[in-house]
Amino acid sequence: MKRIKIDRSKCIGCLTCVSACMVAHDSAESRNRVVISSDMKFSPIFCRNCDLPECVYTCMSGAMRKDLETGYVTYDKNKCASCYMCIMACPYGVLKEDKETKQEIMKCDMCADLPDGPQCVAKCPMAAITLEEVESR
Repeated sequence: MKRIKIDRSKCIGCLTCVSACMVAHDSAESRNRVVISSDMKFSPIFCRNCDLPECVYTCMSGAMRKDLETGYVTYDKNKCASCYMCIMACPYGVLKEDKETKQEIMKCDMCADLPDGPQCVAKCPMAAITLEEVESR
């Protein structure tokens, strides 16, 4: 399974990853963001596709689920009850509602529909965001 890896020492806070996400999903909002940490470094924030995902465990409608084949947490907006339990349960504060309809959870899908994968990785000018192969548990 591949996960997004962030090298904070390379990030310059240009927000190219955020823009790339918005363009890839033809959306006014991104599924990632960049914050400034307490040590004043830029910190891109992405879904970590946790091994034991709290968002999946708290989802009552089955909209969030762990794909055992890929290891990714997937989101089905057609099943979503917009209860926001997943947002409250995410220990990393990654998930958020769409600001326009408040009916959809903005969740990274690893750009699964695109042949060259996550656009935040492909477009990062500093190579601060990469894909890393990790062992699934």
